[in-house]
Amino acid sequence: MKKNKELEKIRNDIDKVDEEIVKLLNKRTHLAQKTTKLKGDVVFDPKREKQVLNKISEKSKGPITKESMMNIYHDILSSSREAQKQMRISFFGPVGSHTHMAAERKFGAKTEKLGFESIPEVFLSVIERRAEYGIIPLENSFEGSVGETLDQLIFSPVKIVGEISRKINHSLLSNEKKISKIKTIYSHPQAIAQSKNWIQNNLRDITIKEVSSTSLAAQIVSKQKYAASISSETCSNLYNLNILKKSIQDDKNNSTIFIVIAKEDNEIKIERNDKVSIVFTLPDKPGSLFECLKPLKENHLNLTKIQSRPSKKIHWDYNFFVDILVGSKVNQTKKGLDKIKKIASYFKILGAY
Repeated sequence: MKKNKELEKIRNDIDKVDEEIVKLLNKRTHLAQKTTKLKGDVVFDPKREKQVLNKISEKSKGPITKESMMNIYHDILSSSREAQKQMRISFFGPVGSHTHMAAERKFGAKTEKLGFESIPEVFLSVIERRAEYGIIPLENSFEGSVGETLDQLIFSPVKIVGEISRKINHSLLSNEKKISKIKTIYSHPQAIAQSKNWIQNNLRDITIKEVSSTSLAAQIVSKQKYAASISSETCSNLYNLNILKKSIQDDKNNSTIFIVIAKEDNEIKIERNDKVSIVFTLPDKPGSLFECLKPLKENHLNLTKIQSRPSKKIHWDYNFFVDILVGSKVNQTKKGLDKIKKIASYFKILGAY
């Protein structure tokens, strides 16, 4: 009896806390609605949301893990946006693709979303204002950068306004119930490459067919016999497929960075704690790469990534993609970028986010 009374008291206390949480969430949303008018009807402010999440992460001391707290606040921010204004988001791949799930994670399930079969179509939807923001994959921890995304960033009038990292788990899905019956595998080239060792060890004599996305692969397989797709586990529910094997990716820490793009309307503003992404092409003379990187060292800037990619304009001409962490060095970052701009034959800030 004593335990029951104690349990009832704790539950009553929880109910009171829940009531207070509901009141505070609604109060927070009312305040957010007021900011919309002052911001000129702008609902998604990625830099402000980044600040909010960083503060919450610092203040969260448990027992809720920081990751779980971030998940909760992602949903709070998403709900707040929905109460302010309906947004339209474009993403690469059909429903169930990893990019679609990244879009859901970033913007919430209720935000209107448009799926496109190719990365260039996502860029075009943002440029033509059919969507306010687009989400596309940028880089995988196992297979590296997505070349098509890098190419589009150079030539499209868009800017990167945010990013989200998502752990990628690939599952083998099929109408069949046994792996031994599988004769053909469908999937996106990167998902196939990320599962190469598992395929070789378990399905050696198999026909592999590449398609534009992992979710399209699941759609195709849902209408076939003796076929399987390498797709997300979510696709098993969407297309009524059996999960023959979970987590077949070779790297169990496999993750992908997705970026959020917006139309490039205004000059990109560099602020504290931003990551700045740039691209430049070298002048045709000895030591030009050293000269372009030298301003970053002189200004004590933290360069976190450098990658080259053929420019596709001139043979053996390359674009260099560089990420820089600003921290508190806003002026130094601007000085360093100004120097690179003067040295490089082509220069573009892709985003500060």
